[in-house]
Amino acid sequence: MEHWFQQELQLIEEKGLTRKLRSFSNGNESEIIMNGKKFLLFSSNNYLGLATDFRLRKKAFEGISKYGTGAGGSRLTTGNFVIHEQLESEIADLKKTEAAIVFSSGYLANIGVISSVMKAGDMIFSDAWNHASIIDGCRLSTAKTIVYEHADMVDLEHKLRGSRGDGKKFIVTDGVFSMDGDIAPLPEIVALAKKYNAYIMIDDAHAIGVLGNDGRGTADYFGLKDEIDLTVGTLSKAIGAEGGFVATSSIAKNYLLNCARSFIFQTALSPSAIEAAREGIFIIQHEPERREQLLNNAKYLRLKLVESGFVVKGGETPIISLLIGDAHEAMQFSEKLMDEGVFIPAIRPPTVPKGSSRLRITVMATHTMEQLNVVINNIKKIGKEMGIVS
Repeated sequence: MEHWFQQELQLIEEKGLTRKLRSFSNGNESEIIMNGKKFLLFSSNNYLGLATDFRLRKKAFEGISKYGTGAGGSRLTTGNFVIHEQLESEIADLKKTEAAIVFSSGYLANIGVISSVMKAGDMIFSDAWNHASIIDGCRLSTAKTIVYEHADMVDLEHKLRGSRGDGKKFIVTDGVFSMDGDIAPLPEIVALAKKYNAYIMIDDAHAIGVLGNDGRGTADYFGLKDEIDLTVGTLSKAIGAEGGFVATSSIAKNYLLNCARSFIFQTALSPSAIEAAREGIFIIQHEPERREQLLNNAKYLRLKLVESGFVVKGGETPIISLLIGDAHEAMQFSEKLMDEGVFIPAIRPPTVPKGSSRLRITVMATHTMEQLNVVINNIKKIGKEMGIVS
């Protein structure tokens, strides 16, 4: 077996796709300590800086003090605390839905929903760039999965029109796509869903706390919050804690509680994570200036990179993809940035398609203008050294 592992790892290395863990000595702040050296951090999903906010830390400590360090079981046995239900009520209020159900991660929420809702004879229409957890949920279901080209509404309609059978039709899409930072064309998706009698599920992991009024997400951003059947989200990005959720109707929540295996058989979230998430949601609703600062930072950084001649993906979100193309060159660019004290990891296949390796830059509300300019200047300098820009 060891020989097989070694052969496979050698093939990965030859393709420039070797991965390794990096250890931080502090939390996901704008400046981190890694291997005893300081780096500016431009790769975190801690968009609003709440994961290290003192108020979330305080609430996490209070959760431990009252309930202990672990839930002690699944929600359906011994792990359901009053605070789990309070959090669900607060998520539903944020999302303006009838109900919400909390899972132990966004990944578990996605696979739990799709695998339990979609059955043999049903059809899932999934965007080609959907997150891996959506892809795995489709694989776990017994429904037929039909992949449409990324954000291509002509292709989606073609495939909806050509579908046959009496089963449910289910359009599944990221709200904000995690690699390019672009926003799903939700108005067109809603129109097609109505035309072809399909349901809609959105994975809003990168939109919660970022887009829409009070950070309610993609549907609110487009004024379509009443048109979505199921919205999956995470508590681990802008909200600053841990876990996932589904915001939906009361009857759909009751179905998932009874049928979603990743809910039924998973140990419940710890009290510290629950209390931190509740505080994060409260801050998002009461401090809109954090979201405004985040989007202003992202707009400034994106504009400066485009002005410098880089090919940049994304639009209005804090995810900025600087396209390099070759996996080895992307790794080289990332390593040169590390030499300058800037941490932006290279993203390579299979996470992104072959030939589209990139630097995935993520901005936080807590980044200062000085830090933004340091990153811009270093990217420009290295880009010229490598011949990527003139």
